[in-house]
Parts: sequence; C-alpha cells; structure tokens
Amino acid sequence: MNQPGLLCLLDDLGTLRFSGAEVEKFLQGQLSNDVSALTAGALLRAGVHNPQGRTLALLGLVGADQGEVLALLPRELLPAVATHLRRYVLRAKVTISDDSAQYRVLGLASPDAAAALSGRRVGYGLAHQSRALLIQSALEPPPSVPMLSREQWRALDIAAGLPQVYSATSGQFVAQMLNLDCIDAISFTKGCYTGQEVIARAHYRGRIKRRLQRFVSRSAARLAAGETGVLADGRSFRVVEATQRADGACEFLAVASLAGAAAEADEAGALPAGGGLPVDALPLPYALPE
Repeated sequence: MNQPGLLCLLDDLGTLRFSGAEVEKFLQGQLSNDVSALTAGALLRAGVHNPQGRTLALLGLVGADQGEVLALLPRELLPAVATHLRRYVLRAKVTISDDSAQYRVLGLASPDAAAALSGRRVGYGLAHQSRALLIQSALEPPPSVPMLSREQWRALDIAAGLPQVYSATSGQFVAQMLNLDCIDAISFTKGCYTGQEVIARAHYRGRIKRRLQRFVSRSAARLAAGETGVLADGRSFRVVEATQRADGACEFLAVASLAGAAAEADEAGALPAGGGLPVDALPLPYALPE
C-alpha cells in the first residue's frame, strides 16, 4: 500500500463541465465554497445543497482551460445534479455538459505516483496528506503500473475522514454533519448560495450535535452507504462510506451523535433486542469544532 507509484482507477467518478462567460458567477450562487479560490493544480471541494441546507452532492472542482470548470462526482449522481443545477441557469451564460466519456480519473497514492504519465494533476487530500488525482484523456492508453483496488482507495478516504455523497445519502445531511466545514468545502464569507442560510445559521448559532465520525466494528460486519443502525452505546448512525478489512471487520464513516450524547435516546429510541453494533472509535486527521 505504501509503495510509490501506485494508482487507482476511479471509474465510478464522472465529470461535469461548466463553460461560458458567467461560470464563476453561476457557481458562486450554487455551491458552498468560494469558486474564486480555485487554483491550478488543486482540487476545491464544494457541496451542492437544497434550500434546506441538505447536501445533494459533493463536487471536486478542477480549473480547466479558458475559465471552464470540471466537477468530479459519482456517476450515479451526475444526471440528477446536472438537472438540478440547470434549473438555476435561467439567462446566465453557462453551459453544463456531461464530459465523463472524455476523461479517465485516477487516484495517485502520492504526488509523484505517475511522474511518467500525462494528464492534469490536482491535489486531493488535505494539506498534510500526499495524494492527488490524475485526469487523463480517455483516448490515452491506460497505465500499466501497479494498481490499488477501489476498496484500498476508499479505505484511504475513510482514514482521511473524507466523505462522499451517493444516491443513498443525497439530501440526508446538513453540510456540517458531513464535516464539510472541516475539509475546506464551505466558505462562510463569500455570500449567498442555495442552502446558505441554513448552513450559516448552524455555524453561527449552535453546536452541531450529529457529525461524521470514524468507526471500526469489533467483529465481522458488512455495511454500505445509506444503511442505518444503532451503536452499542445507544447512538443511532447512518453510514456515509464503508470498507471491509481483511479480518472481516468493517471500517466506516457514519453520521452519529457526538460522544457524550449517548444517553439521549437518539432517533432509534432504544437499543434493539440484540444490542447495538459494538465498535471502536477511530481518530480523524482533523479536529471537530467545539
């Protein structure tokens, strides 16, 4: 896993292209992050939210040529997100197109992982992490180097505390529940966007009681994004991302009440007859707000 040069084919990611004279203005009014901060060689994370502040999708934004912007997101969400955003185009000089067939997206285990390969490299992890993405033309031959499996890359995302939104979890969580404020996916100074009022109120007026946390089951378990359950301490949870370890245990990111709130009945009301899921809490590489 720690060998240099390992890549992962992220063929579950699709690409939306935003082009036109008013791309930045349009995206500023729709996404949670400050699009003017987009720089070459860096991935800018931003959420697409409904008016209630619920996260419909999480985009990875990449600067393209002539002021255009590429957005990376799960292919399963791409049609719904494109349809949602086109409703807001109105008379803006913006075109939204699905360019997924034109690109291949690879995960790089380190910034130097594909030094001999061509393509647009963009930073992927947080500041202290050494991963990147490579966006290649689909016309280029696929790389013939050691490859990470998709599950191995997902495990790296989970260890990094990086959420993803899928069809099963779209619209389920307010931005801060996914820790978007901890992974630089929200700007609280850029001005209005869809869902901004709810997200700003949660930031300025009160502590978020349910947040993304990292767990590992103490025995064999199999979980998937969107599934719900109850932990052994009585807290209910909804899975955001999960992967299987070699020993059968499941390591996962889930939204649950923060530790210390276990005494509250939570959404489940009580432990199921067989007891909740025994887990160990694992650290995140960033601090949650007090």
